[in-house]
Amino acid sequence: MNKSDLENAVNEILSFIRKEVRESGASGVVVGLSGGIDSSVTAALCVQALGKEKVLGIIMPTNFTPEKDINDALELASRLGIETKTIPIDEVCNILINVLGFDPNDSKIRIPAANLRARIRMVILYFYANLKNYLVVGTSDKSEYLIGYFTKHGDGAADFFPIRHLFKTQVREIASYLGIPDSIITKPSSPQLYPGHRLTDEIPINYPILDFVIIKLFEEKLPAEKVSEELGVPIEIVRDILSRHIRTEHKRRTPHALNIKY
Repeated sequence: MNKSDLENAVNEILSFIRKEVRESGASGVVVGLSGGIDSSVTAALCVQALGKEKVLGIIMPTNFTPEKDINDALELASRLGIETKTIPIDEVCNILINVLGFDPNDSKIRIPAANLRARIRMVILYFYANLKNYLVVGTSDKSEYLIGYFTKHGDGAADFFPIRHLFKTQVREIASYLGIPDSIITKPSSPQLYPGHRLTDEIPINYPILDFVIIKLFEEKLPAEKVSEELGVPIEIVRDILSRHIRTEHKRRTPHALNIKY
């Protein structure tokens, strides 16, 4: 995007944020800060839209959250001038796992425990939202949304999503436009729901290529074979991305219910 496009994209988002908060009667917003690009851009946009006094940042680390991520989140919050709270979630997570009769270190529960961490963070965000009459702002982008790279009722739960219409590459462009530190912009996507958790461990291509694959598959509606041929991406990877989109459709839709009139 050129400078004019970036300015227009940012202004549209700012208007959207203001509208959501105004129409809900909320007093402000709460944002989970991870030290990553999506949450950093979202927080910066909320500050521009509403003012720093109406934005609360919550940092929710685990014992394996990199110290750099925590420091990046704190530094960004300081730059933005927003209030922050740091709430470690290990104790809560381990208590719940023990109550359920499992050992927190059992490798068999790695994925359920990972999703539990995301849902604990959601609960904490909504606690503060309820306490302050705030809205919870989601930080997902379009790239991760379309392949289901989020936890249902975890980071997939929010009152509104200011950047979910943007691909990751577009989020990076807006981050540069907003003056987000380069150390955050260039950081690999790392949800950190378990030690060493990164997107590239699951899909071995970087975001610029992933975004092109997603655009070809889901916006241009090209078959996987054609996408592979045009982009030079192995067909196995293209099919995996398509499969992820299909398998995670339940995450993106409103839960089904019978529509019966009695």
